[in-house]
Amino acid sequence: MELGHPAPDFTAPRDGGDMLTLSQLRPDPVVLYFYPRDDTSGCTREALDFSAHAAEFAAAGAVVVGVSKDSVRAHDSFKAKHDLGVILVSDAETDICERYGTWVEKSMYGKTFMGIERSTFLIDGNGRIAKVWRKVKVPGHVEAVLDAVRAL
Repeated sequence: MELGHPAPDFTAPRDGGDMLTLSQLRPDPVVLYFYPRDDTSGCTREALDFSAHAAEFAAAGAVVVGVSKDSVRAHDSFKAKHDLGVILVSDAETDICERYGTWVEKSMYGKTFMGIERSTFLIDGNGRIAKVWRKVKVPGHVEAVLDAVRAL
């Protein structure tokens, strides 16, 4: 993903059972964040942080969309359990993750496996990549993203 290049468009199932097409969100900027799994500690903290700042992202004109391999049903449960205020998209086949380069080889406890690298992409109102955060550490991340949205 190169800054200034068009963000790969996609249509995918989202929480609530509807479909979401990235390009249809224009001209609003989009914060597209990829996370490994619903209802795990880091992913929950990140979703709660984005939700806590949802009004500020909306005031800045941005839409926040989270992407993981989890099913729509899992997303609906995750949103209800934690009262999340962000859109969650299901990428069960990892098509979106692969297009954004977030489906990567990972290792834990000496074992390697494929998984989602926690990453965030800021997409401007013209559908271009404005900023990229890779290998995200959750503390302070949402505030950094909000600052970047406000700077657009």
